[in-house]
Amino acid sequence: MVNQKISHRPTICYRPIQPSDLEVLERLHADIFPIRYEEEFFQSVVHARDIVSWAAVDRSRPNGHSDELIGFVTARIVLAKETEIGDLLIYDPLKPDQTLVYIMTLGVVETYRNLGIARSLIRQVIKYASSFPTCHAVYLHVISYNIPAIHLYKKMSFKCIRRLQGFYLINGQHYDSFLFVYYVNGGCSPCSPLELLVAAVSYMTSSLKTVAARLRKNEEESPKLPKCKETNFLISMQAKRNLTTECTGYECV
Repeated sequence: MVNQKISHRPTICYRPIQPSDLEVLERLHADIFPIRYEEEFFQSVVHARDIVSWAAVDRSRPNGHSDELIGFVTARIVLAKETEIGDLLIYDPLKPDQTLVYIMTLGVVETYRNLGIARSLIRQVIKYASSFPTCHAVYLHVISYNIPAIHLYKKMSFKCIRRLQGFYLINGQHYDSFLFVYYVNGGCSPCSPLELLVAAVSYMTSSLKTVAARLRKNEEESPKLPKCKETNFLISMQAKRNLTTECTGYECV
């Protein structure tokens, strides 16, 4: 549903961030985040210096603002072995080119929220990361009180794999951070002890079921000896010693 604060029907498009976006990009970061970013960061974003980025713009926005940022995402490629989540990934340490993509900042102007723009920006990053065979995951940090962002990442199948105590220091106060990961190109996390136990129990249960099924099948296929017909009268012990009874072609013992 279209945000009621927007007086027109938006036409959202996505493009790379460019040098002409510098002033708006700085203003949006100051408005959205409680953390202040250095000028070097913004220069690296707009000039694509080791940082990839996407901008969301509203082409139907009036008064010459049709190419002005109303959303953004910034990210960078990092070597897996040099990241804080290297122990949370299964990758070949003998291949030094194994990489991850780290989402640095993500934001949308308040009047354009709840329109799926943040979701689309994240998909741009996932698509970008998936295009590199050596990339195994996209990951990010989110402050513990940002509930809408946490819900968004969970809906997009990001996995919360760690809580970092006191990760952020804002105005002299520490805040926890959640670490979210989205695996790409077959990337996955090592199994926890509990996951290993569950997998082992599941394997043993499956094996036992298979063995039991084979035993039942063998019993059903094996030939059975026909049973003798029961006599309808009692035979005295003396007569029984001298009597041989034929029973449907088989000797009764």
